[in-house]
Amino acid sequence: MKFNIIKLKKISQMPDGFLDKTPIFQFILLSCLFPLWGCAASLNDILITQFKSVFTLSDFASALVQSAFYGGYFIIAIPSSLIIKKTSYKIAILIGLALYIIGCLMFYPASHMATYTMFLAAIFAIAIGLSFLETSANTYSSMIGNKNFATLRLNISQTFYPIGALLGIVLGKYLVFQEGDSLELQMSNMTIEQIHEFRLSMLEYTLQPYKYLILVLIIVLFLFLITQYPSCRAENKDNPKSESLTSTLKYLAANFRFKKGIIAQFMYVGMQVTVWSFTIRLALDLGDINERYASNFMIFSFACFFIGKFIANFLMTRFNPTKVLIIYSILGSITLAYVVLVSNFSAVYAAVFVSVLFGPCWATIYAKTLAVVDSKYTETAGAIIVMSIIGGAVMPAIQGLVSDKLGSMQFAFIVPLICFIYVGIYFWTELKQEQSKL
Repeated sequence: MKFNIIKLKKISQMPDGFLDKTPIFQFILLSCLFPLWGCAASLNDILITQFKSVFTLSDFASALVQSAFYGGYFIIAIPSSLIIKKTSYKIAILIGLALYIIGCLMFYPASHMATYTMFLAAIFAIAIGLSFLETSANTYSSMIGNKNFATLRLNISQTFYPIGALLGIVLGKYLVFQEGDSLELQMSNMTIEQIHEFRLSMLEYTLQPYKYLILVLIIVLFLFLITQYPSCRAENKDNPKSESLTSTLKYLAANFRFKKGIIAQFMYVGMQVTVWSFTIRLALDLGDINERYASNFMIFSFACFFIGKFIANFLMTRFNPTKVLIIYSILGSITLAYVVLVSNFSAVYAAVFVSVLFGPCWATIYAKTLAVVDSKYTETAGAIIVMSIIGGAVMPAIQGLVSDKLGSMQFAFIVPLICFIYVGIYFWTELKQEQSKL
């Protein structure tokens, strides 16, 4: 693009699209996208708690926040991959940032109209932008350098995610949640008219974090606009014509390890989102505290997630990454079983600790799944892996439904427990696959 001011230093691109070395500034700027969608995702955890009380929702209905958010990812992932194929990763990133800004701006009318559906529409719009960002940035991060370090590079980029997630919770704690008793307790002593006015005032607060996000997004969009990026496109000398979507989908549908990775990613994202969506609720159920105080446990969760990523990156450079993930999955399953079975406040701390064990899962499953795909199908394959994020729309709704039916949010944590067990089985089968090649 003619706006390129920050030039790309001399690098060589390999026939498979990977580079001989990583351009540092471009990689750091690319990695800065990861906390941006982390912030949006963690703000959803705040909104679920706020909307449940303000709109008097069931656990299932409040979980529709995540359904709107991750449903947007699912719908737009393939279209965004087609745009990447016809243009570039950079163009897709610029489109994603612009759509993200538009989604944040929709919180202005939503906070004044005070309807749940309008908020869901704003969240869905944000997710459309994030689908462009994730479809491009995850694949791009793995490719922007030496192929041997693709998984490590993506894990490093993913380490930025919990910084944004932590910031989102902090913004929600101080800008959305207010001092005093819990919302439910406050409204129990009000008249119908007072409740109506109180709800309107509480919804006004939901706008505040998105004002700051818009400013940050504009700055990041400008930096991408003026920075030159490599194409990272595989050469197809035998057939220079791009593969059609139909032939690509047929190829991927016949690829067993790719399909297995998609299911694992679906279950992993579902597990992560369910735990984070309902940790605040769990704390409110098991302790005599308000929403602002309960949000501290999400701050602790994302701090654990951040620490867990660093530990995982260290371990995965010294030991077999698949074996590391098997151990993480076993420990995670035991921890979630504790959350389900132990009926005291220590279950909340267990729900917090399990975030340490989420660390390397997403990036490792993503890179492993993409690695079993021929390079000429990379863009579409990456988009389909991002589509597996729909697990974040499905599993929280299932957990909310289980909670509503059984009257116990704590027991409903059996849903992420089942997911973590499946993720462990996936890594175990991958290890067997690796050993069979030796």
